[in-house]
Amino acid sequence: MIRKELLLQSSAWMSEPNSPVVISSRVRLARNLEEFPFPHVISSEGAAQVEKTFSEVLAAGNIEPLVYISLTELSSIEHQVLIEKHLISPSLGGSTGARGVALAPDHRYAVMVNEEDHLRIQVLLPGNQLQETHRLATALDDLLEEKLDFAYRESHGYLTACPTNVGTGLRASVMVHLPGLVITKQVQQVLGAVTRLGLAVRGLYGEGSQAFGHMFQVSNQITLGKSEEDILSHLDAVTRQIVEHELQARESLRKQMPMFLEDKVWRARGTLQNARLLSSEDAMHLLSHDRLGTDMGLLPKIKDCFATLMIDTRPGCLQYILDRELDPSQRDEERARLIRERTAL
Repeated sequence: MIRKELLLQSSAWMSEPNSPVVISSRVRLARNLEEFPFPHVISSEGAAQVEKTFSEVLAAGNIEPLVYISLTELSSIEHQVLIEKHLISPSLGGSTGARGVALAPDHRYAVMVNEEDHLRIQVLLPGNQLQETHRLATALDDLLEEKLDFAYRESHGYLTACPTNVGTGLRASVMVHLPGLVITKQVQQVLGAVTRLGLAVRGLYGEGSQAFGHMFQVSNQITLGKSEEDILSHLDAVTRQIVEHELQARESLRKQMPMFLEDKVWRARGTLQNARLLSSEDAMHLLSHDRLGTDMGLLPKIKDCFATLMIDTRPGCLQYILDRELDPSQRDEERARLIRERTAL
């Protein structure tokens, strides 16, 4: 598969989820090679050797059908596409030196190389599928560990650059869509309770990012001293509580403010289908309200799902789809045109 085709592929997590609230589930496993220093202190030659060692393991076969891409070969827009699709972290995209990512054709697997750790094994699936993402990530981890010597100690578990990841090296997260809680002004109360339960709440693109489109990432914070089963079951239990609060907020809007709710979602649909200029932030806000309307049976469904439209209209993906660079005003025009086409009934 050529690089352009691979990056244009719609990611597995962007398909219709099995939940009206949980958009995607992700598991990442941090792993480091025993014979090399951590990435933040490694030499440029050492980083290149880590990349070479990993790419040779992939080339030897018997691993999931992963395609390795060196980030040094990509344009800035291609870096942006990978970030916007959640296939690499913003920190990896913005760093320098030998680094890359191995991708499955449908993007459900992504292995970042020379990010905070030598390897970040990721599985990303649509909806609430924490157990399945963990199963797939563990299976890939086992295959890689047969060929690579990971840094591991019986007393501590897997050694990682960040102390909070030591142990299992597991970071599990869900991406949740919470327009009901935002509109009813309950979101800070609910998410504040989540942080007190030992989980981290971040925006759409992780630490330091904003919650565009009423989207939030909820993840575990500490792995040392906790089993993978404990981490997953705790996150799953809290996620179920978040879902319940969001659905209750939506029903409260339906019962107490039905005309306000209908006006908000129909106004969003009308703007999406008729606007000639849309900024990225405005598009995500409107798409969020449109998704709320379809989830609640107030709007007819459109042909593209929420996550696909949300990501395809981000600045990098939009330019990559159109195969040309655009200034901000051109992006606003083309974004509006693309959304008009894809929201037509």
